[in-house]
Amino acid sequence: MTLIRRTSTAVPIALVLTLAAGSALAGTTGTEFQTMYTTLLNWATGFLGKSIAIAAFILGAGIGIARSSPIPALAGVVFALFMVYVPTIIDSIMTAVI
Repeated sequence: MTLIRRTSTAVPIALVLTLAAGSALAGTTGTEFQTMYTTLLNWATGFLGKSIAIAAFILGAGIGIARSSPIPALAGVVFALFMVYVPTIIDSIMTAVI
């Protein structure tokens, strides 16, 4: 009797999990958002992203000079590195197929 109950609850759960496995390809579908993705990626990796990264470094250097500490300038450098590498990392994660 308990085997029948376990089977009757396990079959719907297995079916739902099987159907949900298609979401592993979520980074390769959804072409309606392709233009927005391309625009944001171009902004982040283009002149806007470079300008924001340079501004962060200049702001950090200015605060570092005012406080006599190199830490804010280093935070600006780290932010600039994130602006350069994170879009590529996110793209690689989202387009990876299992």
